[in-house]
Amino acid sequence: MKKKNILPEILIITSYPPRECGIATYSQDLIFALNNKFTKSFDIKICALESEFEKHKYANDVHYVLKTDNQKSYIELAENINKNSNISMVLIQHEFGLYRTNEEDFIKLLQTINKPIIVVFHTVLPNPNLTMQKMVQEIDNCTNAFIVMTNASSKLLVEDYKIDQDKISVIPHGTHLVKHSNKDVLKEKYKVEGRKIVSTFGLLSSGKCIETSINALRTIVKKHPEVLFLVIGKTHPNVVKNDGEKYRENLEARINALQLNKYVKFINQYLPLHELLEYLQLTDIYLFTSKDRNQTVSGTFSYAISCGCPIISTPIPHAIEVLNGGTGIIIDFENAQQLGEQVNNLLDDEQLRKNISANGIHKLAPTAWENSAISHAILFEQISNQELELHYKIPEINLNHFKNLTTNFAMIQFSIINQPDICSGYTLDDNARALVAICQHYELKNEDIDLKYINKYFSFIKYCLQPEGYFLNYVDENKKFTKQNSENLADSNGRAIWALGYLVSISDLLPVELAENAKKTLQLSLGNVCKIHSPRAMAFIIKGIYYSNTKNHSEDNVNILKHLADKLVQMYKHENDENWHWFESYLTYGNSILPEAMLCAFLATNNLVYKEISKTSFDFLLSKIFKNNVIKVVSNKGWLQNNNESFHEQIGGEQPIDVSYSIIALSKFYDVFQEEEYLQKMEIAINWFLGKNHLQQIIYNPCTGGCYDGLEDTYINLNQGAESTVSYLMARLTMEKYFIKNEKTTKLLKMNHSKKSNKNIIIEI
Repeated sequence: MKKKNILPEILIITSYPPRECGIATYSQDLIFALNNKFTKSFDIKICALESEFEKHKYANDVHYVLKTDNQKSYIELAENINKNSNISMVLIQHEFGLYRTNEEDFIKLLQTINKPIIVVFHTVLPNPNLTMQKMVQEIDNCTNAFIVMTNASSKLLVEDYKIDQDKISVIPHGTHLVKHSNKDVLKEKYKVEGRKIVSTFGLLSSGKCIETSINALRTIVKKHPEVLFLVIGKTHPNVVKNDGEKYRENLEARINALQLNKYVKFINQYLPLHELLEYLQLTDIYLFTSKDRNQTVSGTFSYAISCGCPIISTPIPHAIEVLNGGTGIIIDFENAQQLGEQVNNLLDDEQLRKNISANGIHKLAPTAWENSAISHAILFEQISNQELELHYKIPEINLNHFKNLTTNFAMIQFSIINQPDICSGYTLDDNARALVAICQHYELKNEDIDLKYINKYFSFIKYCLQPEGYFLNYVDENKKFTKQNSENLADSNGRAIWALGYLVSISDLLPVELAENAKKTLQLSLGNVCKIHSPRAMAFIIKGIYYSNTKNHSEDNVNILKHLADKLVQMYKHENDENWHWFESYLTYGNSILPEAMLCAFLATNNLVYKEISKTSFDFLLSKIFKNNVIKVVSNKGWLQNNNESFHEQIGGEQPIDVSYSIIALSKFYDVFQEEEYLQKMEIAINWFLGKNHLQQIIYNPCTGGCYDGLEDTYINLNQGAESTVSYLMARLTMEKYFIKNEKTTKLLKMNHSKKSNKNIIIEI
């Protein structure tokens, strides 16, 4: 009988570190990603594979060991699985070589287990003989689902092994998110400065066909004598056991014979992950020269692309699927001449290398381990018949990219991937939002360093304030105002006033001089605001006055607030009808700002009309953007018109800023009305950043602390600019108010997930 309040256990049967093999590393990365991505959802247990000739001492996370060459071990494992009522399913990492000579015992294990089983095929062999086909079909008879890593493998399972397509999920080999450090700095760190680095890595064996690269070097170094070929990785333990270091010694002898010693360096180590990723980031060209025609997928190949390496590869199925459309180069098996020519072509063309690198990073973005974890977890949820319920873990607050975007002058507007693009200049919009975010952080954390950034963003806002009392928005990298400032500045002015008001609202935490300066700047900026007609600009101004009034009450400012709020009231009354409770005849961008501003107006004046309109309009908005426990903000691909629901058919074009504004508004409405539904929707909305969206992919990058620029129809815009990064940070800091983790304890918020289900929401930070 299953114990109450015990999470469902998922037993993963796999080779596992300290065993040195690709599947062990794969499983370790996957398990880390699953545990890091989800909380209070499942409990992963590990069954490690070993044999009489390969035994290891494991850490505490390994609960079972299957001795693959011992028939009795299979029987005992099946009995233990069946006796443990907490185990809800079994995930098996399968490679035919792992069970060689004991295939029948493996099949018997599957037949005996009385829990749902998922099998991950790391290799699917083409053109199987009858024995191989029968074995896979017997596995199929015991299995609820299969995972493969390429579409080619899925096709083979269907066509060559007669497996039902509906049982197969394609989840590509995971890749690591990396910060993409400066290549020259890394080359200096590893003492290879001034060299063009060509590399390969992985456990060394003859199947990797390193001799193809060595033979190609003769052609390469004649044209590019600055080349250094790094062969990264120790010899495969099975090779050492059977043949010692014969293969490596043969390679060294070949290098000596060809007089290539100064062009080749062996790094005979099983490198820690962070060091390996740095070696890959300093690599100019990565070579994958496997001669194994049956190799389906390679983790080494995936890691290299995620690090931005331009790849030249032999035509394994993984390479054929990924290296198209300008993401890499395919050569024939064991063809040193082709390899040499292609390396020289790439070394001659730096822009081509950059293009291939960027294309590869974009192509493999969906395969980040975080996304792989989401895909696995969704499959777990399906296999469990919804008994398993997923809860996303909210990441720790990370200001790294936020600060990287900030120069001595202000916050830069755009990034290329995660590298700030100074050529894009600066905007008042971004720096106003940045000021709000860093003020939020200072309120929560009281870190002195925040004052440096508060002063910086505040100074930029003052820089943009003109003598006439209005703000300009666009400033180039040379600190000059640009021609873009000729129109559409109302919203930017509103955002600046919101930021100034928020700064005033924390004046008791600020140095006196800064607090007084903020108040004066706010007053200067309010001189002409009654002439503004943009509804969102008016809403930002209302918010700014509301916040400033919490610490610096001004009747004159309240009168401005009333004037602007009354304008919004008139707009609302003009458009409001039985089915449309909104301020305009359409929903566009930043919608939640409007009802939130009306709520702020009520809090500043106690005018019940403002309160009623704020509540009715906000609940109307929520009914349009929350469906089936997912948020889908109005897309910039098509606004939602009155009496037209077609915007739900528009896929993509969702912006982080709209989700962030929704969370901020939900927070304010929860504070006032104390309705748990608003808190529930905050969780749903923050999960949009974490992967609960139509692509089931992360929008927030936990590696950099940046946020991707948009959710499109079939892809994520990977650039991590100021607007998206600051938007996520504002949302994340807003969540911190309600779900705060102390050093020793985690605050768990439990409530009815919905009136129908009575399930609990559990959010962990």
